[in-house]
Amino acid sequence: MRHDAIELYEPINILKQVGENIWIVDGPIVQMAMYGTSVPFPTRMTIVRLSNGELWCHSPTELTQELKAQIDLLGSVRHLISPNKIHYAHIGTWAEAYPEATAWASPGVRIRAAQQRIKVTFDIDLEDEPPLQWAADIDQLIFRGSRFMDEVVFFHRQSSTLILADLIENFEPNKVRQSFRWLIKLVGSANPDGKAPLDLRITFWGHKEQSRSCLKQMLQWQSEKVILAHGRWYENNGTAELRRAFRWLA
Repeated sequence: MRHDAIELYEPINILKQVGENIWIVDGPIVQMAMYGTSVPFPTRMTIVRLSNGELWCHSPTELTQELKAQIDLLGSVRHLISPNKIHYAHIGTWAEAYPEATAWASPGVRIRAAQQRIKVTFDIDLEDEPPLQWAADIDQLIFRGSRFMDEVVFFHRQSSTLILADLIENFEPNKVRQSFRWLIKLVGSANPDGKAPLDLRITFWGHKEQSRSCLKQMLQWQSEKVILAHGRWYENNGTAELRRAFRWLA
């Protein structure tokens, strides 16, 4: 199946195991405004089964009945994660399906959701340190320095996996309609040299020292894999890919 402008990472809306106790779900296309046009983005969520058996869900995508049935076989959904203020749209639906789950707010997401008139209620704010609920399994920090938004990044220790949303985007040109390829190359988010798009990178100007400190901590995690929300993710050589993708901070 091919979307009008971009190819999906099929099959979508199913669990795909990528390591011990960690799965991804490739979701449908969303439209995002960029440089005066609407650009189609493939979506991806990450699910981690914590050592206590609870499920931790990063940037939830559309919840279909088939996907819910698969997830319910893994364990109990207890944590719904908004990693940044533009990744939250489906958390309200998930919270209705899983009323015992906690919805975790990224910096600025409450204001953003209210502005967009998206019905979602967040319970607790994410901070620089992981909360007790997943500190045994996942590390985290708030990647700061942007005038537009902060992103909370996560590291799953057991699988040596870094989990990102928009700090790296890596669109494969052969999956994108010709009329959009120039744009992803222009903004610097085309595979094999994906990175944060130009409009986001510009928002870090003047505050790069703070961001470099965050990057240093991320590199210390020595990630083998790097999961991205948009585009091809990195199944190996994660730390090297991280250094490459953030060379704009030098």
